[in-house]
Amino acid sequence: MDWAKSLLETNYFGAIRMTQAVLPGMRERRSGTIVNVTSIAGRLAIAGHGHYSAVKHALEAASEALAQEVLASGIRVAIVEPGVVVTPIFTKAKRFSDASSPYAVHVHRLLLFYQMQVKLASQPADVARVIHHAVTTDAPKIRYLVGDDARRLVAGRLRMSDEDYVETGRPMSDDEYLAMMRRSYGFDW
Repeated sequence: MDWAKSLLETNYFGAIRMTQAVLPGMRERRSGTIVNVTSIAGRLAIAGHGHYSAVKHALEAASEALAQEVLASGIRVAIVEPGVVVTPIFTKAKRFSDASSPYAVHVHRLLLFYQMQVKLASQPADVARVIHHAVTTDAPKIRYLVGDDARRLVAGRLRMSDEDYVETGRPMSDDEYLAMMRRSYGFDW
């Protein structure tokens, strides 16, 4: 619970506090763009990553509502959704899993997935370019995917029913899991 609370505090409440800090000036000027960087995990909940996905999904939902609320004030909201981005998080993160946990297989698959996905990873500069575009474009959208992996994941998930997606959590070998990911999302590992 402490870990989940820390995720919410940083990734959700931190963004909400920043939004509250800048909105009065934007409303006064009748212009501005709020950019919330979420994650592809905000649209695609992955077993072993539920709390992170939930927090990112919450920020996506708050951003969608905010976009409607501030439209009349001349303010835009953009949601930037990166896939895997090469940052120090991969060397600093320590994900421990109790091998006796009933969920250990899902954490193992999540790490296996990241190991494969990092081959298509974006760079921080890719995210910066998308943010710049979202703020300066004359044809704004609410969502901006960053990275080939993010585009493949969204497209693959849209082709599945909810029930088929849940089935990806069934018992299977690593080879079966990777083959399923290849079929579902077009990753060629």
